[in-house]
Amino acid sequence: MSLWLALTQEDPEAAHAASETAVTAAHAAEHGGSEKFDAGHMILEHILDSNQLDFHPFGEIPLPQIHWLGLDLSITRHVAMMWFAAIALITVAVLAARIQKRGAGRLGQVAEMVVLFVRDELAIPNIGHHGAQYVPYLLSTFLFILFCNLLGLVPYGAATTGNISVTAALALMAFFMMQMSGIREYGVVGHFKHLVPAGVPGWMMIIMIPVELIGMVAKPFALCIRLFANMMGGHVVILSLLGLIFIMGSWFVVPISVGFALFINILELLVAFIQAYIFTMLTSLFIGMSVHPH
Repeated sequence: MSLWLALTQEDPEAAHAASETAVTAAHAAEHGGSEKFDAGHMILEHILDSNQLDFHPFGEIPLPQIHWLGLDLSITRHVAMMWFAAIALITVAVLAARIQKRGAGRLGQVAEMVVLFVRDELAIPNIGHHGAQYVPYLLSTFLFILFCNLLGLVPYGAATTGNISVTAALALMAFFMMQMSGIREYGVVGHFKHLVPAGVPGWMMIIMIPVELIGMVAKPFALCIRLFANMMGGHVVILSLLGLIFIMGSWFVVPISVGFALFINILELLVAFIQAYIFTMLTSLFIGMSVHPH
């Protein structure tokens, strides 16, 4: 229950403290109060959100606690990482634009390749001739998710896309774009009229309309869960493999655990690109389904 509260961000501090207390109590009861390595606590400490930036063993940086009108607007580690990703994205975009103006540069060429890839391989094939209008949104989504994924692989970083609140917000934006694209093309009445194909008998409307409404909500929900589960799962596997070293307490396990963890880490680098691509591709596909319902 504490893990669910932390993942939904209702009270990350309370969830973290509760999980730590429960694990410590259980461990003490089992081992007579002796302090041993706690793999569960180590994993939760790395994947859950917190109110500080941890630079162990150098120290910690507390983050501002903000409460306004009963709302908890505190800056957490994942919020800080999203800011870092946004700053890095804006910096790269500005540098690429300036280099491109002065002449062909490597950074400008890479940026141009990414823009053309999103436009020619995702937007136009999935949305049609309207696709070029959605390139700025799709490009921003792709790069932001990619930068957030990569930040989870650097030392002292955190994968914000392993937080279900972050992926839910991204999915909510995608849902908004899906509906607005259909409304922009057909109007409010026309867009929702296309939920049910033309020529369907009236008696089937009772079944078709609820099914289509559920499908409308299920699309962004699938985007949310897919990105969250893939990014969090990879980090759990890496931390579990490293935790085996301390659990087994044998030097024989070190090369095996480190070797597998290194392999998974390299695989996570590939997954960071793949998940950014899949989220953007499915978003463009769902927008295309709104623009071309039949």
